[in-house]
Amino acid sequence: MKLKKLIAIVFSIYGCYIYAQQPNVIVVLADDIGSGDISYYRRLHSNKIVVETPTLDKLSQEGIVFTDAHSPAALCAPTRYAVMTGNHCYRSYAPWGVWGCYQPSPIEENQLTLGKLMKQAGYKTSFFGKWGFGMDFGRKDNPAVVYRSPRKERETGVDITKVLDKGPVQNGFDYSYMYPAGIQAEPYAVYENGIMTPLGPDSEITFITKDYGTKRGFKLDKKEGLGDSNWNPHNAGKLLVDKAVEFIERNAKTKAPFFMYYCSQAVHKPHTPSKVLNGTKIAGTTPSNHLDMVKELDVQMEMMVEALKEQGVYDNTLIIFTSDNGGLRIKPTMQSGHQSNTIYRGGKNTAYEGGTRVPFIAWWPSKIKAKQISDKPILGIDIMATLAAITNQKIEEHQAMDSSNLLPVLLGDGRAKPHEFLITQSGTSKRAMITEDGWKLIIQVDKKDKTNATRTPFALFNLNDNVSENENKNLINKPKYQSKVKELFEKYNRTRDSKVKTGNS
Repeated sequence: MKLKKLIAIVFSIYGCYIYAQQPNVIVVLADDIGSGDISYYRRLHSNKIVVETPTLDKLSQEGIVFTDAHSPAALCAPTRYAVMTGNHCYRSYAPWGVWGCYQPSPIEENQLTLGKLMKQAGYKTSFFGKWGFGMDFGRKDNPAVVYRSPRKERETGVDITKVLDKGPVQNGFDYSYMYPAGIQAEPYAVYENGIMTPLGPDSEITFITKDYGTKRGFKLDKKEGLGDSNWNPHNAGKLLVDKAVEFIERNAKTKAPFFMYYCSQAVHKPHTPSKVLNGTKIAGTTPSNHLDMVKELDVQMEMMVEALKEQGVYDNTLIIFTSDNGGLRIKPTMQSGHQSNTIYRGGKNTAYEGGTRVPFIAWWPSKIKAKQISDKPILGIDIMATLAAITNQKIEEHQAMDSSNLLPVLLGDGRAKPHEFLITQSGTSKRAMITEDGWKLIIQVDKKDKTNATRTPFALFNLNDNVSENENKNLINKPKYQSKVKELFEKYNRTRDSKVKTGNS
């Protein structure tokens, strides 16, 4: 009996030691934020700063920033699948994206997710904000049967009161406070641990129409649909960050470390800023509603950082901040002189650098040295393998196939090379990109070919001397560069078609 007690004590001490070594982790995936939206990044190319982001700037200065970081895709849904699983977009059943919450999830039953990874490492796991791809809701006439969307207007046959399956709870997150499609698409409701949470004491399920939005000062970005009768996206940011702060307060001093995957509603349309957040005026304080949302995002980050400090866990927390795709090109914003994608061509949905080149900041004061700038080419997909390394886990061979461990780079190893080449993709134009040693080939995938096998080289840029992808320097038809076109085209086809692993985990 004494021996059993001794063994229990030893394991208890060992467990506490392990937990003490593990940092709390917050991964922030912003929505539609370009690198030029963060004033620290903007200053790398210009002194014209229209909107300051002081909290994100401070994290940048005290940690490491990546200047050649990319989202897996130039649109949110495929990127969110890739970041969640550590796989390239093309490995899912819908490589160009799942475009509705009533569609089948691209995450397979036994697939590793960020939530599952961190839960098996002993973390208290949480998900906040936009889920952004399919899940299972029930039919209104039979709630036990999964509803599948016919993708038509006025869908009223779905039971939106709870998530049946494929949501955060089923993917490794102990706690979740979720907008299934963000603030831009149905269902227009919020879910706590998979259950629809009333937004007011008199809430009921209603049909959110364009007229409903107009009366409440916002314009629907997508189609009309079912939602909470008190739905108002102007309140969504405060609701979200308040819940995140509560989670930090509840879990900061428990034995187990916490993991938070925070997918902000900012800065996607409809641009509906809070009037005031954390004592800071937001709405109407910048040249556009879009830029108000950029400001709001930074204040949300401020609130989480303040909570970490108040709970005494500031120094033992790793924060990773990035975006699901490049920034927006909004007329009033651009007229103000603000460039969401700084010097890069294009933006969200495009195959150019502005479509996928995004901010990527890592901050961990007890481990990451301050004032580091890395030009290593990396992907949002790499978060999975990096967290596995930090939590001393080995990823199984068939999981997170394209995720590379960034921990050596974060800790200052200049020799580390996470990727030999990058594979990314655009949005609705169905273009794929492969970039190696600064050479970027854009490939047009035939939109009519559902197998995605019909591909044609579209553009070739040498980013080493043409990072803005000036069309006058498009080398695709230059005889001198046909060998480079062939080399990159064959490498992309071989990699994608063989489904070979591309990450170093």
